[in-house]
Amino acid sequence: MATDPYAAPRSRVADVPARADDGNFIADGQAVPAGNGWKWITDGWALFARQPGIWIAIVVVFLLIFIIVSLIPFVGGLAAALLGPIFAGGIMLGCRALDQGEELEFGHLFAGFRENAGQLVMIGVFNLVAWIVIGIVVALIVGASAFALFSGGGAARTTGSMMGILLGALIALALAVPVYMAIWFAAPLVALNRLDAVTALKTSFAACWKNIVPFLLYGVILFVFAILAAIPFGLGWLVLGPVVAASVYTAYRDIFYAS
Repeated sequence: MATDPYAAPRSRVADVPARADDGNFIADGQAVPAGNGWKWITDGWALFARQPGIWIAIVVVFLLIFIIVSLIPFVGGLAAALLGPIFAGGIMLGCRALDQGEELEFGHLFAGFRENAGQLVMIGVFNLVAWIVIGIVVALIVGASAFALFSGGGAARTTGSMMGILLGALIALALAVPVYMAIWFAAPLVALNRLDAVTALKTSFAACWKNIVPFLLYGVILFVFAILAAIPFGLGWLVLGPVVAASVYTAYRDIFYAS
């Protein structure tokens, strides 16, 4: 019997809060309370705690694949950028399996290659093009400051160089935020709801925009955790990485499905 691709999966995981009524898919997402930024992380931890060994194995293999692919001359960086959303889609399918009370399997890492892979690649294309544009803009700004460095006097050179670098960094950050907003939920929307890439990117951006405050809390907490995870030779990322990935799914469930 055919299933509705927009139907929300029911959570049967004992340590992940189940919804009394999953309701229907909310096309543009809903605004949620600010405190849910912390809840996404705790729910992500609950999904990780179900099968930590498999999660860590997935992270290790994922990193090894990307290191190897990135080392390929000329095309490594391009391939890594295009493959990223496919692996992300597979991990989201694994999160849904856990949320439904099923098992997370190592094969979920590669499940995105079987589920709407073409549209997932298009997310990677968007991300790659966006960062190329950001890089060009920043290079032009820094280049202009370098021109001022060589054409002005001593004080003008120093001031122009510092201001150019600072302005370039600020513009890069300002342009990066909307890019991250567009891609944050794009992979789960494509893999789990079978939206096309353009619609998924627009939907993700709209949902993130509605939830700026929860995302600010979420980002601050993860920033602190990232520092702590990096202290023991970065080994903490073997846990934090899966929790972050799972929190993307729990945030998606919270924002795109009525409680």
